[in-house]
Amino acid sequence: MLMRRVPNMTMTTAPTIDAILHEHRRLRVRRHALLVALAIACLAAIALDVATGPSAMSPWKIVTGLINPGSLSPSEAAIVWQIRLPYALTAVLVGACLALSGAEMQTVLDNPLASPFTLGVSSAASFGASLAIVLGLGVPFLPSDAIVALNAFVFAFGSVLLLQAMARARRGGVQSIVLFGIAMVFAFNALTALVQFVASQEALQQLVFWTMGSLSRASWRSVAVLAAVLALAAPFSWVAARALTALRLGEDRAASAGVDVARLRFFSMLRASLLSATAVAFVGVVGFVGLVGPHIARLLVGEDHRLFLPASVLSGALLMSLASAASKTMVPGALLPVGVVTAVIGVPAFLFLIFKSGARG
Repeated sequence: MLMRRVPNMTMTTAPTIDAILHEHRRLRVRRHALLVALAIACLAAIALDVATGPSAMSPWKIVTGLINPGSLSPSEAAIVWQIRLPYALTAVLVGACLALSGAEMQTVLDNPLASPFTLGVSSAASFGASLAIVLGLGVPFLPSDAIVALNAFVFAFGSVLLLQAMARARRGGVQSIVLFGIAMVFAFNALTALVQFVASQEALQQLVFWTMGSLSRASWRSVAVLAAVLALAAPFSWVAARALTALRLGEDRAASAGVDVARLRFFSMLRASLLSATAVAFVGVVGFVGLVGPHIARLLVGEDHRLFLPASVLSGALLMSLASAASKTMVPGALLPVGVVTAVIGVPAFLFLIFKSGARG
């Protein structure tokens, strides 16, 4: 009796293991296919962004001009190569930087609402820019067209370093960083409002436009700097992907697997601050891309950071590119600040995440 049952148990167990392995392989293929689909969607969004604008050039004319610049007149070549293409590429790179920054912040802080916008990085950048625009304060011996961007970068980058220092001093861990970040949002917003109070009419107009987020200052220089920062930070994020995945299981399990959690958190926040500070310095305050992009990626590919981080980059790039195209078409004859468009998209998503987190708690 027992001898007859053993083969039956073996035959019953083997297909179950094969089914699990088959399902795992199918899931991996599906997730890689989604990454490819996101990449294709990003290319399509870039083409749409380049083809969108107030000039009378047809989309086919623009595509032809990208392939063969000699087919364009001097004025058409200037529109395509000096205005629209840098504009579209800056949008993609800003979205990628903000989403990668938000993805790492959400993981190392174990908070689904963490992002450069909600932790005070954008508010610090706004204060730095306000000092340059209204009071002319900034790093000396710099050209006037670079002082605002550099001021915004210095204050944004410094805000995260301050968060890290305060959290280490208090030894409060993740929750202290989040609470300090919320406090920084209110503190820097109050300081920016104080600077606005003493600003002239012209300076106030420039500052308000900057705080709305705008791609109007996009140039090949901004494309080069953003691409260099993303290329510098992304490989280190990829190297840390396994450790970040382990951290999602909890600090104790990650530590038992050999992960130095404190070191991982420090360098992840350092990368996140560099990415977000650079993005905000060039385009101003763009909210919700760093929050929503990682959540879209998480829904598509799950928590394996070897797939989650590239998916976050592509999701953020796609969101920002579509927002850029929408900013040129939502109001005929007007170019809306791209931060307004991302807020229209992001506010409902932000509220959904708050209610979802509250229901889970």
